[in-house]
Amino acid sequence: MIEIKSLTKKYGKKIAVDNLSLNIEAGDIYGFIGHNGAGKTTTIKSITGVIPFDEGEILIDGISIVKDSIAAKKLFAYIPDSPDLYPSMTGIKFINFICDIYEIGSKERQENIKKYSDLFEMTSVLGSPISSYSHGMKQKLAIISALSHDPKLLILDEPFVGLDPKASYTLKEIMHELCNKGGAVFFSTHVLEVAEKLCNKIAIIKNGKLVRTGATSEVIGDNSLEHIFLELIKE
Repeated sequence: MIEIKSLTKKYGKKIAVDNLSLNIEAGDIYGFIGHNGAGKTTTIKSITGVIPFDEGEILIDGISIVKDSIAAKKLFAYIPDSPDLYPSMTGIKFINFICDIYEIGSKERQENIKKYSDLFEMTSVLGSPISSYSHGMKQKLAIISALSHDPKLLILDEPFVGLDPKASYTLKEIMHELCNKGGAVFFSTHVLEVAEKLCNKIAIIKNGKLVRTGATSEVIGDNSLEHIFLELIKE
């Protein structure tokens, strides 16, 4: 689903991501772990085509994010850690705006909006302006909008920040459902307990370099993810 080959991204003389290679396959819930400034968000923004990168190649289901960005972007949904929504729009107008971009038909659109709005308990407020939403409500709206076009791949940066426990549980169930249908999920998180329980694979990044990656059980062994992470970042 995602193939990252020797990704390097620089900001001036600083190397934010250093020769990173990673494969996310169909069925994976892949957790991306690292300290603040480790290169997680830069990697995710490179994968999604938000920012250019200096070296390497990124393929989304075999399609280059550089050479055919539109075709690649049709396959995934990206939710940043702080979604930029249009405050003057109502929730429902924003979702329809996203559906229009992805050319989603009326029947499929209505079914998906109802399904996910009900699941995240947002149906009653979709007619209200986004400016009236709390941070958690904005996060839910971004998730509903992302799911409304049935992406094969979810790419998320700190998706559980701001979500209440019920919404977090709902999102985890949706991740499992997507992967059971042959999709994949790649997300960064600081919530190590969630990553350990939810992810079948883990990648740990430190100062722009991958320091550990593989099946979750292999990465943590007889320890906890928290223990492994703290040991790796202090080396």
